[in-house]
Formats: sequence, structure tokens, C-alpha cells
Amino acid sequence: MDINKIITRAKSMLLSPRAQWPLVAAEPDTVGGLYSGYIAVLAAIPPIVHFLSSTLIGVSVPLFGAFRVPLAMALTTAVLSYVLALIGTFVVALIVDALAPTFGAEKNRVQALKTVGYAYTASWVASILGIIPGLGLLAALAGGIYSIYLLNMGLPFTMKCPSEKSIGYTAVTLIVAIIVGWVLFLIVGSVTGLGMGFGRGFAGYPARGYSHQGGDFAAGTTGAALQAWTRKMEDASKQVDAAQKSGDPNAQANAVGQMIGAAVGSGGKVESLAPDQIKPFVPDSLQGLKRTQLSVDRSGALGVQISKATATYADDGQRRLTLEITDTGSLKGLVGFASGWAGVEQDQETDTGYDKTYKSGGQLVHEKWDRRGNSGEYGVIVGDRFSVDVTGGAASIDDLKAAVASVNLAGLEALKNQGAPAN
Repeated sequence: MDINKIITRAKSMLLSPRAQWPLVAAEPDTVGGLYSGYIAVLAAIPPIVHFLSSTLIGVSVPLFGAFRVPLAMALTTAVLSYVLALIGTFVVALIVDALAPTFGAEKNRVQALKTVGYAYTASWVASILGIIPGLGLLAALAGGIYSIYLLNMGLPFTMKCPSEKSIGYTAVTLIVAIIVGWVLFLIVGSVTGLGMGFGRGFAGYPARGYSHQGGDFAAGTTGAALQAWTRKMEDASKQVDAAQKSGDPNAQANAVGQMIGAAVGSGGKVESLAPDQIKPFVPDSLQGLKRTQLSVDRSGALGVQISKATATYADDGQRRLTLEITDTGSLKGLVGFASGWAGVEQDQETDTGYDKTYKSGGQLVHEKWDRRGNSGEYGVIVGDRFSVDVTGGAASIDDLKAAVASVNLAGLEALKNQGAPAN
């Protein structure tokens, strides 16, 4: 283990990531080599910082001051957090690898581990600031944002993901990382008992052993939605505890799937449409163009499943359109969040075109048009679950709208609850 080499690599990844990612992607390596030569060292920083700050400085408790965590408890937490961080990194890498075909990338477990391990560099290094009272949250936020930036930049190099699909790949990976982090947090809390009570209290549902139910946010507000989410997570975590005690592997796997479904807002594990179910929604022709290519696949892991159909339409000339139909499966809760109470809308205009997202007829719509090349993109979210998107050259954006309208959107919406757990 060369500490100087690790420090140099971490510094270069933070200061000049655009130059480092191609080098990282090209290096021959193994899972063991990545752990021993980089990940195992960097992942140790957060647990060490937390151990030192909680025992020497103490944990700030509102109205009561600082509470110094007993040495044995802090050490147990640090060791367990470190081991689970190593496991969590590998789990996220496995899912990044499994999702690769969905985003036009190449499956490669070592490259996936490189992607996750090096992207986490910012979060691990930023945690050093946590030793300074008051800077822990700010450091975590800054490190997390920069890690997302590193991930988005690295995917095209390590996983050979098309640059135009890296944002979607990054978004799904981020969701997976949050879910895995939450599960690991529950594991640490269940073993040490530290922090779980305060977390539950502030989240809007009672801590264990605490009988008073706090006030509720007004119905329809973001606060009310978050409270409902945390209560679902509480119920799901209890199911996981019960399944673990039962010793039934099938019950345990199902409980974890339900918990992940609750985490992403779908109410439980949702099975996305099988290829033969989504394929009939892809027409043989689109705007007078014959279908020349079609691919349909379903992939996923850890309770998150996505199905996608991609078709190309062309004529003998220069006209070409691409249709993509995506079933977000268990992520449909997040899609509903975006198109519902989160109010995701935007409108940007330039001299050469525009890019806007808006609500129309209860559906979230995205359209983009380039006047110079007479090309654009038009897509809609159907049933808070399915994404239907057409891109390519056309006389106007109206042609792309007509192409999307020619897809059986009503049929898709009728399947919005397909594969979802019964209420």
C-alpha cells in the first residue's frame, strides 16, 4: 500500500478530474486491488473523524449541550460503519454494473467499482472538516455534491456510457446510493442504538420508547409528504426486523425489497413490465418512417427495476427519429414526486431554440427544439411511471408531438399499477 500514491490520486481526482478519469478507466486493476490500493484507505476517513469528534468534542444535543459518546460505543460504531461502508461501496458498484445496459453502457464489475470508489473520493475527503464543530453538515453537503459531479463525469470513461445518457445514469445511481446508505444507517443504528431516537423524532414519527406523537404538517404540503414517507420507512424497517428474526431467506429478501420500494416512494417493490409487455407499445412506423431497429430490455437490482424499449425510424433520405419508452418500476414514486407536489417546471430560451418542462393535462412534459438543425425532443410522463420520448429531425416540434401522440399512451397509463403491491 503506497500512501503517497493514494494521496496523490485523491488530490488529482479532486483538482483535475477531467484528466484523471481517462487514466483511471485505462488502468488494469482488480476488485481486491482497488480496495487495498485506494478504497480501504479513503473509506476509513469518515469513521475515524466521527470517532474523534464524538469522543473528544462530543455530539451537540439541542438544549442540553455537548454529549461525549462513551469510548466503547464510539469505537463499535466506527468499526461497524467502516465495514459497512466497504460493503456498501461494492453493493452500489454491483448495481451500477447491472444497470449499464439500460443506459447504453458496457457491463464491467471492476470498472463499476472504479466509478463508485473514485466518485466517493469527494465525500470521504470532505468529511475531514467534520472534526470542526459546526462544519459537519456543510462538509457532507459539499462533498456529496462534488461526488455527484465526479460520478457524472466518470461514467462515460469507465462504463463507456454515451455522454447524453450520463445524467440519467447518474440520477439512478444517486438514488441507489441513498437507498444503500439508508439501509446501512439502519443497521448501524440497530446495533449501537445511537442517533436513531433523535432521527425518528425530528423526522416526524416517534422514537422507540417515546409515546407522544408530534404535530402534523398541513395536508398537501411538502412537509406532509415527507412525514408520510418517514412513516412508511418506519413500517418497512419493522418488517425487515421481523423478517430477520424469522430466519426465512425469502421473507428477508421480500422485506428488503419492500423497504427499498418505500424509500423511493412507490409503496413497495414494483416489478417493471416484461419485454414482451412493453414491446407492443412500439409502433411499426412513426410519422411515415419505417422502424429499422428495436431493442427491449429489463434490468435492475436491490428492488429497483427498469424496463426500456428503444426504436429507430428512418427513410432512404436523411429523416431519422428515435423513440424511447421507459418503465421506471419502483422509481415511479420519485417520478410522481417530480410531476406532482415537487412542481418541477422550467423554461429556457436562446437565440437558436428553447428547452422547457411544464405540466399539461396532468402530465409532465419536456420539449426541446433547435432551430438551426430543425431537430428536437419531445417527451411526456404517463401515469407517473412511464416516460415516452421522441428525438430527431423534423419540420417542427409539432411533428415530434404527433409522433408521441401516435403511441398508445392510454394503454400505458392503464398499466400504471401493473406489478405494484396491492394496497
